[in-house]
Amino acid sequence: MAHIVAEGLSKVFGPDPRSVLPLLERGVGKDEILEQTGHTVGLLDVDVTVEPGETFVVMGLSGSGKSTLVRCFNRLIEPTSGTLTLDGTDVLALRPRELREMRRSRMGMVFQRFALLPHRNVLDNVGFGLRVQGVARAERERRAGAWIERVGLQGYERSLPRELSGGMQQRVGLARALCTDPDVLLMDEAFSALDPLIRREMQGELLRLQQELGKTIVFITHDLDEALRLGDRIAVLKDGVVVQVGTPTEIVTRPADDYVKAFVEDVDRSRVMKVRHVMTPLGRDDANAAASQAEGAVLVSSEALLQDVVADVAAAEGPVFAVDREGRPVGSVAARTVLAALARGQRDEPS
Repeated sequence: MAHIVAEGLSKVFGPDPRSVLPLLERGVGKDEILEQTGHTVGLLDVDVTVEPGETFVVMGLSGSGKSTLVRCFNRLIEPTSGTLTLDGTDVLALRPRELREMRRSRMGMVFQRFALLPHRNVLDNVGFGLRVQGVARAERERRAGAWIERVGLQGYERSLPRELSGGMQQRVGLARALCTDPDVLLMDEAFSALDPLIRREMQGELLRLQQELGKTIVFITHDLDEALRLGDRIAVLKDGVVVQVGTPTEIVTRPADDYVKAFVEDVDRSRVMKVRHVMTPLGRDDANAAASQAEGAVLVSSEALLQDVVADVAAAEGPVFAVDREGRPVGSVAARTVLAALARGQRDEPS
């Protein structure tokens, strides 16, 4: 079962949002609705599915609706229409007490500007969600201390937020969100306020923690490089509409329209394309022949990124074979094919 399923989700801002729905159903545009009614369409008929354990990135420019969408997931913003489920539970039907419990125990959230309590130290900030849940002080300090250590802030337990750098404050925010062991982690532009070097460091920290924990993460960003680095799948939004959903490779090599194409046109494709996207698959007889030649050949993993193998492939004087996890040849790789794919940014059917 999918973790989060949104179907036909729309959000209209204004004094009478539901009065605008008939206009949306007739296909009246966002700008025309604003002019005629004074209402703003934040999301329009959004269909997305977030699978358990994946990092699902929602990407778009300012005003695209990405932050509105993530806030609809935990009903900090109430959708105007559509359906939303969490593990089959109708989120939009939850009563106030049930909704508070869902936010406390099942969904954690990390904000762009950290949202730390300035008068509380690191230990108390990280354990704040546990305090809201009613966890005893000794237990919440034990669990908070463990998370402080996991994000590399041991020794700072008694420090106040103002005594920390931006990157350290964001580590506190991440530890606080994870300390309650939520099923879903919502991250709204969580690293956008950080300097580039610290931002990349935090991305690496998130990847490390995700490999260890396997949480379901919905990550909001306007940065394509960040989306490509973190996302298992990416949803691209424009004017409240989902334009495309796909893996990083699909987004880069098969953009759905000119908007997505403009987003990705300057991307270094070697960072997202894998050897299997450019290899020529081997039949059984070819694979047997390749195995006999493997001793003198260059062998590369079929799952390796092109950026990690392009130099070896280009320098190879003999055959180059892509191998599976067991080391068996599954494809042949030609330097000209690799270089052509990177220059073209296309492959017939990347999978």
